[in-house]
Amino acid sequence: MPRYIIEREIPGAGKLSDKELRAISQKSCTALDALGPKIQWVESFVTDNKVFCHYIAQNEQIIREHAKKGGFPVNSVCEVKNKIDPTTAEK
Repeated sequence: MPRYIIEREIPGAGKLSDKELRAISQKSCTALDALGPKIQWVESFVTDNKVFCHYIAQNEQIIREHAKKGGFPVNSVCEVKNKIDPTTAEK
């Protein structure tokens, strides 16, 4: 299945407490459970005012459906075409 990076603008995201982040994660997992195996949350990176999420999903539509069910903003969805890291230079 394709991988996606989702950009979510959330003012003050970097100041969210552990308790608030846990609640958001629980809400996300509940929405994921309702959608079934067509979507998987891999991880998210929280910055000052944005959250960047890495998902594996059947398509962009299910990503947007997850966001709607969870009440999460979606500013952009980008399908990952390839991945590079420092080991790529060695090949």
